[in-house]
Amino acid sequence: MNQEICVLDVVALTEDIPDRGLLRGQVGTVVELLGPGVFEAEFADNDGRTYAMLSLKSSQLLVLHYQPA
Repeated sequence: MNQEICVLDVVALTEDIPDRGLLRGQVGTVVELLGPGVFEAEFADNDGRTYAMLSLKSSQLLVLHYQPA
């Protein structure tokens, strides 16, 4: 994606991650920058319990926006 991704951005997956049980469109939060274009993302349920945390490339993430640009 062309958007710069930052720590604490809310993101959605752009592809399925079947070995982790994650589907395209699942929403998570970037919690750490691991290197150029590589991020640690946390996926949590509505009660705040983490069900997945994994390293992802920027091409696997779409930053979500809640307000007009």
